[in-house]
Parts: sequence; structure tokens; C-alpha cells
Amino acid sequence: MPYFEGERSPNLPDAAGELHGVTTRNLVPANVARAAVEGLLASMAYCIEKISAQGVDVARLILVGGAMCSGAVRRIAPAVWGRPVDVPEPAEYVALGAARQAAWTLTQQDSPPVWSYGVTTPYTADPTPQVLDQYRSAQPLTLR
Repeated sequence: MPYFEGERSPNLPDAAGELHGVTTRNLVPANVARAAVEGLLASMAYCIEKISAQGVDVARLILVGGAMCSGAVRRIAPAVWGRPVDVPEPAEYVALGAARQAAWTLTQQDSPPVWSYGVTTPYTADPTPQVLDQYRSAQPLTLR
């Protein structure tokens, strides 16, 4: 169900949302809400997999932006991604990240300086690879 308004990663602007396996017993608001969160996280998992495929060890993820405000996202993300997730205190992380990238560029070093992430709250969960498997198998049905 991840694509209500298309998708940016991967670039699928015409993709649509789908609900699969619904019955009169399981089509309840809580399940639809969870499916929406899992769909969002499955799309992000695609990006994590692409980064990992380049040889990067993605051992830790830091959740920032609007998603960090959602308790559901904070609880479900480590299960879907199969990795611990750290959530920092609210701040302007996009602007901070851009400033840090600019500062790194000015150093002309191959590796970025070590910057503190500040105080974070860790979230962990048992991995649920079946969630990603279900989204991968349903993805062709969502492409238009």
C-alpha cells in the first residue's frame, strides 16, 4: 500500500496504493494505518538496500524529519529495517546536514569530520523480514 501519490525512491511517479488480503475481519483503521507506515518504511528500505549494495555498512540509522514525531514509525522502523534506529531531539537536521556537508567540502578531505548527533533515544525490535517480502511481491501490482 505504499504509493498513494507515486514514489520518489525508486522513481515511480505513477505508482498507486493497493490493499491486499483484506477481509471484513481485518479491514480496520488500525491495520490500514499500520500498512501505511509499513509501506513508507518499505520504500525507505529500498534506499537502504541500494546504499548497502555499494559496499556501505549501514549498521545504524538516525530517524529525523516528520517521521521522528510518529511513535508508530519509531516502533516499526527497526523491525522493518532490521537495524537499530536512533531518534535525536527535534532540531533542523536538514539545514544542519547541509551546513555540515558544506563545511566538509571546504576542508577538501576525503572523509567527513566526526560530528556529534547529540542525545538520541534508541529504538530496537526483532526484525520482520516478511514485511519487506510482502511489499516486494506486491510492488508490481502498484505500478501503472
